[in-house]
Amino acid sequence: MDKKLKIAEIAARTGLSASTVSRVLAGKANTSEKARSRVIACARELGVLDGMAAGRMLLNSLLVFAPQRAFDERSDIFYYRVIQSISKALASHEVRLRFCALEENDSDANLFLSRMHEPGTQAAVLLGIDDTHIHDLAADVAKPCVLINCRDEWMRLPSISPDHRLIGQFAANYLFEMGHRTVVNVLCLRRYTMELRLTGIKAAWKQHNLRFQEPRDLILVPSFSARETETLVGEWLDNLAGKALPTAFLVGSDFMAVGTMNALQKRGLRVPQDVSVMSIDGFNLAAIQDVPLTAVHVPRDELGVEAVHMLQQRLIRPDAPAGTLLLNGTLAVRESVRRVRQGSRRTPVSPEGLYDD
Repeated sequence: MDKKLKIAEIAARTGLSASTVSRVLAGKANTSEKARSRVIACARELGVLDGMAAGRMLLNSLLVFAPQRAFDERSDIFYYRVIQSISKALASHEVRLRFCALEENDSDANLFLSRMHEPGTQAAVLLGIDDTHIHDLAADVAKPCVLINCRDEWMRLPSISPDHRLIGQFAANYLFEMGHRTVVNVLCLRRYTMELRLTGIKAAWKQHNLRFQEPRDLILVPSFSARETETLVGEWLDNLAGKALPTAFLVGSDFMAVGTMNALQKRGLRVPQDVSVMSIDGFNLAAIQDVPLTAVHVPRDELGVEAVHMLQQRLIRPDAPAGTLLLNGTLAVRESVRRVRQGSRRTPVSPEGLYDD
């Protein structure tokens, strides 16, 4: 049966006009919710949705829940850019995008339910919300919902996230492959996602037959602040008491890399001539103190785009199995990490002409 006959059959079954059916299946906004529901239910029964192009968005309103800081670029640039990528991915569709601030943990359940039950809420995205009770409610509301950078431990909701564990392992492996064996990790473990990165880092150590010792190999920072990182890395360096320097620092974000480089510079140490510095982030600062920053880019803009695609599939196939899509990071090789030759702790690097234009 061709497309025109399908539209005619849906119109006959629902008692709606063919133009109304066509508008609904095209994702247009100028139809009532009642008509939209009838058309989609009939189209699903006839198997029309299974063959529709993935580019269509069968809703007109999407609500994004995220921590308050996600709506301020200065407070959380990562989440802010994820939200911008959702907006960009929806730009070609007639979808009204709305927002609601919700705490990561101990979220306001009444606020969540009241917003989800609003007539204008057809689907939702939960960004960075770890409250398992909210996940329970989202599953029970029975409206399409996709999680970004968080997980439903009961595996009812689809989710998308960076592969934090593999990203940490990949970054550490790069340093080991560059010849580094004494690497200090500077991390903030405020969320389980960062703990996953540390698990990956430890896996890389084990893979290279190295023993990871936290007091020696890990500096924990309470936040991603450059200032706090500089203070704690500086104290760690001052407490070396004549012991050999590590050959590299693996740092949990670009701003933490700024703090690490500041601490090194104030103690007369050069990057990468004396110590290498690598970041797990890499979007916000391409260079620090005129040193191009080697980094593993954590997927950010891709999260919003892929979440919209995932939501499209949930609308077309609501009974499909829910799963988690893990996105890989990408390596940006620049100049803040040098190669260490086997059998030599340091490779002499001439500072002349290294960074000239």
